[in-house]
Amino acid sequence: MLSNSISIKWPSLFWALSLPLSAATPPSLPEPVSNNAVAQVSTEQGDYLISFMGLGANKDHNAVHNKVWQWRVGEPNWQSGPAVPSVLPLKGRLAATAVGVGQEAFVFGGYTVAADHSEISAPDNFAYDPVSQRYRRLAEMPVPVDDSVALSYQQRYIYLVSGWHNDGNVNLVQRYDTQTDQWAQATPFPGPAVFGQGGAIWQDTLVVCDGVKVVVPNADEARLADTPRRQFLPSPECFVGRIDADNGLKIHWQQLAHPSGVALYRRAAAAHNGQLWFVGGSNNPYNYDGIGYDGKPSAPSRRIDRYDIATGQWLSGEGVQAPTMDHRGLLWLDNGAVLLGGMGEDQRVLSEVSLLPLGQ
Repeated sequence: MLSNSISIKWPSLFWALSLPLSAATPPSLPEPVSNNAVAQVSTEQGDYLISFMGLGANKDHNAVHNKVWQWRVGEPNWQSGPAVPSVLPLKGRLAATAVGVGQEAFVFGGYTVAADHSEISAPDNFAYDPVSQRYRRLAEMPVPVDDSVALSYQQRYIYLVSGWHNDGNVNLVQRYDTQTDQWAQATPFPGPAVFGQGGAIWQDTLVVCDGVKVVVPNADEARLADTPRRQFLPSPECFVGRIDADNGLKIHWQQLAHPSGVALYRRAAAAHNGQLWFVGGSNNPYNYDGIGYDGKPSAPSRRIDRYDIATGQWLSGEGVQAPTMDHRGLLWLDNGAVLLGGMGEDQRVLSEVSLLPLGQ
C-alpha cells in the first residue's frame, strides 16, 4: 500500500460547494434520469454535455430507456438527440459508460432489464457526433461489461476497468483504440473484481475505488438453509495505476490507502488539474431501483474525496449540498463540476443539473 497516501479533512469544502450557482449552470434535463452515461465533447461548433440512456422516474423495467439529450454550452435548453441504437431486442440500457475523445462521445456497454428482471450485458458500442447527431458502430468489446468505468488516455485510447458481465464481475482492463477500432487486453485490475466502482485518470495516472464484489459462501456456509448463493458486498479498496510510457497495455498497479474505509457505490468521478474527484454515491449497494441488495432503501451521500496526484494525499469532506448517488460520470465546465441527473433522497430520480464550483 502506498505509504504516502493519507487522508486529511478539507474544512472549507462545505463552504466552497455552498456558493450560489453560476449563471453558466446548464438548465435542468427535460425529464428525470438516473444511471445515465454522460460525456463532454469539444467541437468546432462549441462544447457539448451529453446524457445517454438511463432510468426514468418510475424506476421499473419499463423506465429503462435509450433516450439522448445534449446541451451546447451557453444555449438556453437541452436538445433531444437520436436514440442510442442496439443489437439487442430491448433497446433501453442502464449502467453504460461514455467518454469524449476528439469530437465524438464513445458509448460502451450497459445492460438491458426484462419484465422477469433478467439482465443482459450489451455487446455493442457506438461513437456519437453531437453536431451531425449520427452514430457509428464500433468493434464489439471482447467481453461485454456494464457498470464499468471508461478512462481516456492521450486522446486516443479508452480503458474499461473491471465491471459486470452477464453473470459476474470480471477483473479485465479492456483497451479500445479510437484510431484503429481495435481492442486489446491490458494488465488486469489487481483488486477484487467489482461493478459500480468510481474511476478517473489524469495524464498517465488512474485511480479506481470501491464498487461491489461478489462473495460466494464456502462449503460449510452453503450447507445452511438461509445462506444466499452469493452476496453482493461493498469493496472499500482503492488502487492507483500508472500506464507504462513504452507499452500502453502495461499498467503498474499499487493499492492505495482508502480515504474513509467505507465504500461508496456508483459515485461520480473525474480528473481536474492534477486531482481526481469522487462525488456522492451510497454506502448501501442497491438494485437499479435504489433498494439495497439487503432489502433496505439506499441513501445518497454528500461526500467528496479528492486525490492529489502530486502529494499522494486524500482531501475529504462532506460538501455536496444535496446528497446524490447513481451516477456514471462527472463532467467539467470552466467554473466547476457538473452532475447530470442521478438519484437523490428517498431514491427520487432527478432532472436537476448540479454545478459544484470546486475551483480551478
